[in-house]
Amino acid sequence: MIVEGLLTTVDAQGRVNVAPMGPVVPPDWAAVVLRPFEGSQTLENLRATGRGVFHVVDDAELLARCAIGRRHPPPPMQWHPQVQGWVLQQACRWYGLEVERWGGNPPRLEAHARIVARGRLRDFVGWNRARHAVLEAAILATRTAWLSPQELVEAFNFLAPLVYKTGDVAEHRAFALLVQHVEQHLGQSILQEEHARKILAGSRGHD
Repeated sequence: MIVEGLLTTVDAQGRVNVAPMGPVVPPDWAAVVLRPFEGSQTLENLRATGRGVFHVVDDAELLARCAIGRRHPPPPMQWHPQVQGWVLQQACRWYGLEVERWGGNPPRLEAHARIVARGRLRDFVGWNRARHAVLEAAILATRTAWLSPQELVEAFNFLAPLVYKTGDVAEHRAFALLVQHVEQHLGQSILQEEHARKILAGSRGHD
């Protein structure tokens, strides 16, 4: 199965990068197959060090920010000497990884990794419809180069009601951030007026 989460890696100089990642994992989590794209910082870092830390998260806003490169201020992290990597303090679980072999074909390669350490920070709260919608929107926001404006408009307007009907302030804020990112790329508005108004109101904590 594919599990969506966040991966921290470091480059040859020790600088950390946080990015969304959907690795393939078996039910027993015996191993992990990362699938980074060519040209990504994640791929460069994995090639340089062969290490990473994958995180299971339930924070849709954090995932959305990382998906579009809004990592400032950076999320709280702690260095873990055993895995030579950074653990996100907002995560539910983490897995320290070491790449054993490479496979796949460009533009998406496969890093087959073994788990060298793991930890649990807190209970997994869960994902409601709004958080799932933000996750889907975050994936769309990273694929603006391949999707047509019409596809993006239709998808975001389909997802918007799920966010403002079932989400909290954090999900509204995350969705608004993703909408802004896509609109800047397209140079046009993408949400219907009613949807835009409700998302904006929700992100401010109003009904």
